[in-house]
Amino acid sequence: MAVTIKDVAKRAGVSLSTVSLVLNNKQNVSEETRLKVNQAIEDLKFHPRRHARGLASKRSGNIGFILTDDHFSRAEPFYTKIFLGTEFEARKFDYYILLTTVSKTFKSGGPVPRFLLEANVDGVIFAGKVALGLVEHVQKLGIPCVLVDYAFKNDGLSCILIDNVQGIRQAITHLIKKGHRKIAFIGGEINHPSINDRLLGYKEALKENHIYVDEALISTDELYTGRNDGFRATERLLERGVEFTALLASNDTMAIGAIQCLRQNGLDVPAQVAVVGFDDIEAGLHVEPHLTTVRVEKEELGAVALRRLMEMIETGRVIYGRTLIPVRLILRGSTND
Repeated sequence: MAVTIKDVAKRAGVSLSTVSLVLNNKQNVSEETRLKVNQAIEDLKFHPRRHARGLASKRSGNIGFILTDDHFSRAEPFYTKIFLGTEFEARKFDYYILLTTVSKTFKSGGPVPRFLLEANVDGVIFAGKVALGLVEHVQKLGIPCVLVDYAFKNDGLSCILIDNVQGIRQAITHLIKKGHRKIAFIGGEINHPSINDRLLGYKEALKENHIYVDEALISTDELYTGRNDGFRATERLLERGVEFTALLASNDTMAIGAIQCLRQNGLDVPAQVAVVGFDDIEAGLHVEPHLTTVRVEKEELGAVALRRLMEMIETGRVIYGRTLIPVRLILRGSTND
């Protein structure tokens, strides 16, 4: 027979309402009583039904996780890790994560995720680039939201971001120490804040080291940041006939495409051209030589976003501003380390 809340109340010697207060983390319960109820829950191995808890707290116990379908299909390893970070952290709060994708061409008034229509989430995490109209729609519904790896120009949102500029600085500093002065940069989807910040970090780091920023060494015309985009961006550099001894890619998949392009054009990596990526996805270990990269703690991005969202849900107040998650350079064979 299943254990009920009545059994817990009897075991703890308290009322049903007191057990309910403890289950829903209400403050108006003494510490002694809370410990007694929690001990009874543990002894009886009681698992409260989410529906019942939801009725008491007026919460669904769900968090929505939204990203665009093209981000999911093209960069699944990256955003999957962020999603897992939110999932693992949500378990600590007894919350479920509901994952869905939306079109990158979302327009105001267009179809929205079902969990928004059914008011079945207590908060929303947006991962990667999303339409401002969708974020505004969620805000109008009064649902707390947090953005991960994306930010709009205004600061009226809570954003958890990668410290892109610092990551690029680390990479440039390393390449300069290795004797490189002619360092190229390739990127795609340059309007994405993360990619734009990486280009900014590249230029700033060169200037700080008194190295001239040669626009001919920059190739950022690609629409996306996949392997083929990295190949084409590198091909454009080679077609210009400009000399470079190192190449910094805006992410790992572009870096892998760059290595393929360099090899097809008879250039040895890293003997003739050192290559550095960004993100530290698993694919970087499946290319030879293994890819030197800037590691992004993807699970931590998700965990921090979840904690920020839970703080907003618990306090009922909106938290504005940007939080930067530190990164670090991982040295491998593509820079001869």
